[in-house]
Amino acid sequence: MAVQAVPTKGNLIAFKKSLGLARNGYELLDKKRNILVREMMTLIDRATEIQDKIDVTYSKAYLALQKANITMGFIDDIALSVPEENSLALSYRSVMGVEIPIVTIDKDENLGLYYGLQTTGTAIDEAYACFREVKLLTAELAEVENSVYRLADAIKKTQKRANALKNIMIPRFEEGVKFISDALEEKEREEFSRMKVIKAQKDKQ
Repeated sequence: MAVQAVPTKGNLIAFKKSLGLARNGYELLDKKRNILVREMMTLIDRATEIQDKIDVTYSKAYLALQKANITMGFIDDIALSVPEENSLALSYRSVMGVEIPIVTIDKDENLGLYYGLQTTGTAIDEAYACFREVKLLTAELAEVENSVYRLADAIKKTQKRANALKNIMIPRFEEGVKFISDALEEKEREEFSRMKVIKAQKDKQ
């Protein structure tokens, strides 16, 4: 790559400064990328764990619901007695400048108080408890999966910027420093040779 710069000491200082900034920027981006990758891998493991819990809890919930339907018939009226969830809240935390969502949901609900206990059985209670647990786990999984997506996107952008510094900007500044340094050294040699010739001529006179 050709360096378009006049070989002066001022330009040499400017190129060295830019080179230092580029190297520092690359190191910071590399550290940021590593931190984001570690955070993402932790969340991926957590997401897998939550998904496994959801699968197990869903199986238990549907089995309990099936038992309730067998013993009590279809329980649409009982299902409608459970209110809609409206305690879901969303906030954010920052990881190296990346906004990570925090999903919160009310966990202090009173189990079994939305339907009459005289007309229901333990299968209903178990199904309700399991589906409530699924709801909480689903909210947590949504938080984790969205966080993984955001981190992956940030890692991609950070990697792209780091590669640009490493493969384009840093080599360009290094070449500029070398070009200007070599040119200035050549000028100094020429000046030294010229001064020697002038001195020799004066000595002859």
